[in-house]
Formats: sequence, C-alpha cells, structure tokens
Amino acid sequence: MSVLLIGTLDTKGTEFAYVRDRLVAAGVRVIVVDAGVLAPAAFTPDIPRERVFAAAGTTYASVKAAGDRGKAVMLAAEGVAKLAAELHRDGKLTGVMSLGGSAGTTIGTAAMRVVPVGVPKLMVSTLASGQVQPYVGTRDVMMMHSVVDISGLNRISRVVLDNAVAAMAGMVSFSRETKASGSDKPVIAATMFGVTTPCVEAARTQLETAGYEVLVFHATGTGGRTMEGLIRDGLVAGVLDITTTELADELCGGILTAGRDRLTAASLMRVPQVISVGALDMVNFGPPETVPAKYKERRFQQHNPTVTLMRTTPEEMDRLGMEISQKACAANGPVAVMLPLRGVSAIDAEGKSFWWPEADAALFQSVRNWIAPNVELIELDLHVNDPAFAAACAGKLLEMLKASV
Repeated sequence: MSVLLIGTLDTKGTEFAYVRDRLVAAGVRVIVVDAGVLAPAAFTPDIPRERVFAAAGTTYASVKAAGDRGKAVMLAAEGVAKLAAELHRDGKLTGVMSLGGSAGTTIGTAAMRVVPVGVPKLMVSTLASGQVQPYVGTRDVMMMHSVVDISGLNRISRVVLDNAVAAMAGMVSFSRETKASGSDKPVIAATMFGVTTPCVEAARTQLETAGYEVLVFHATGTGGRTMEGLIRDGLVAGVLDITTTELADELCGGILTAGRDRLTAASLMRVPQVISVGALDMVNFGPPETVPAKYKERRFQQHNPTVTLMRTTPEEMDRLGMEISQKACAANGPVAVMLPLRGVSAIDAEGKSFWWPEADAALFQSVRNWIAPNVELIELDLHVNDPAFAAACAGKLLEMLKASV
C-alpha cells in the first residue's frame, strides 16, 4: 500500500523530489506519477507521463505537439483520475498527495475526488486560502495553503512541505491502525436543517437504537451532493430524506442548491427511502443586498447577517410537489413520501414568520396529484418537528429495510 504523489515533474521536480524523500524517510511507500508536459522530468517517476495521457485516451506526443496548455491540464487530470481509481480498486493505494498552483491543483485534486471518503487526501496549493469547492467537491480533500508559490525550496516552503509530509504520514499510519475498529453497522443517510433538527435528531435516535449508523447531512447544497455521491458509491442502506429544501434553492436560484440530480441516487441504486418536505418553505440567499431584485416584494426572514430566507409561494410549492412526486415515482426501490400537514419547518407553524397555510396546501395537493399508485403516500396531521412525525418516518424506513432484506 502506497501514497500516490502526483506532480508536474518538468516544472516542480525539485519540490516533488524533496516531498518524496521526506515521505520515504517517514516510512511511507510512495508512487510518483508525472503529469508534466513541457520539459523532461527532473527525475524518473514510477508512473511516466505517457501512461497518464494514455489513460486519458490520447498520447503524450500528440498533447505536446498541440501546444495547448489548458487542454493538456484537463487531459492530465482525466488521466491521473483514472489511474488513481485503478490503483485504489486494486488495493494499492493508501493515500493521495500533490502540490501545485492552479494547474497542479486541478490535476491533483481530480485524482483525489475519485477516491472514496476515508482515504487520506492532501493538496498543498497556492489556492487553498480561496474558493476551494471546485477542487474539494464532495470528498474529504485536505487543502493546505502553501503560503509562498511552489517555486524552489526556501525557509517557508520547507516548513510547509515538512508539515504536509508529517500530516500525510500521520494520516496514513492512523488510518491503518483504526481501519479494523470501524463500525460494521448498516448506514442510513439523513438530511437536516436547523429548522428540522428536532425531527431528524429524534428519528436518528430511533434508528441508532435499531442497530443502524446514521450519517446526517446538512442540507446546504454540498451536503445534499455529498449524500447523493455516497449513495451512488453503494455505502448507504437506507435514506431518511426529511429535509429536501435544496430543491427550493435549485428552483428559485438560491445559494444552497444541490443541483438537478438531487433526490435521484437512492432511486437509481434501489435503496429504500423515506422522503418528506422539510424546509421547502424557504429559499436561501446571502445578505439582503444579494437577493435578486425580482424578489423584492417577497416575504423574508433574516436568519443571520449572511443568510436571508425567502418564503416560497403557492406556485413554487406546487412545482416542488410535482418534482418530489415525479422523482419518487421513478424509484427502482422501496419509497414512501410523508407529509406533515401542520407545517414543514420550525418557522412554518401557526404564529411563526413563514406560516402560510395556502402555500403548504399547494405543496401537499401537488404531491397528491402527481404521485403514482406504486408510491406510498402517508399524510399525518402533525408538524414536521412533532416527535410523532419523527417516529413515523423512522418507523416506516425500518419497516422498508426489514422487508428488503
């Protein structure tokens, strides 16, 4: 088992040789892969650039001849990702590490994002103090700021690289020691927002008592995408999708969308799922000045200085009900939709700021209109955060899991 060290050995060979030698000195086996294009590699890698570009369906010679740096970076990223996936599949990969600027970060993190959660991933990057979502994606990628550019060894870069080596060596050693002690309980994925926390926490307790390990995902866009990815990876036995609020952000242009594929992975993977409508009463924007002008006459609540909540209208709730029903009807596995008829969030209750019975009624009626006979629809005269609603959702999922064994 080895750490895959991914680099452009034509421009940063000295730095990669330093990291390789420090990892080896720390007792870590290293596989160096060269993703460079411009000049010859500074030292002989374990995996040459020819293999990288072959994995991307092309040749190094043709990439070099084209002289298109941007295209070369994209092909190198594709190639290292395929090689990393193969090495992990074959049981030869303990971790992935890289260092670089924008090109090196693009290439290195492409390989990290195809490796499952739990495999150590460390990217030393000049971009680590900025917007890193495109590089991290939904994986547990650790980004370390290089402070100075990765251009030669000096009093700062040596310290940063030494710390990075120590971090990778520690993660690899620790993951080997703890792998055997991991839980073997079947996993349930659940979605939660602050306004649905009482429901999800009560359901989680019930599911854990029944012998399941519950992973709760904050429905902030990234949370939903991460959950969908883990379901597609085959790691999840059941889904308690209480909080489908990300669908509202996708519909209305909010900042917490999880994309159009939200609420699809469990259906494709035949994973039992209980779906509800938690927090569909709201769309998330940033500070008030960031709310689109077309919404200026809408109902808002200032959640905090950086988050502005907008109440969804009856028309929007109607469309959300149709989307949930259609996605539930497309499921290849067991599915149930559960409706809390007295409100879908902590602030959607009588006397609260987002209480709008007509909007909720539009949501519920839309679900009824579009749901297919093969999908179980359960309507309860309860609020989403009532303990009885939480118990009913958890109980229904346990029933489905038992029947699917």
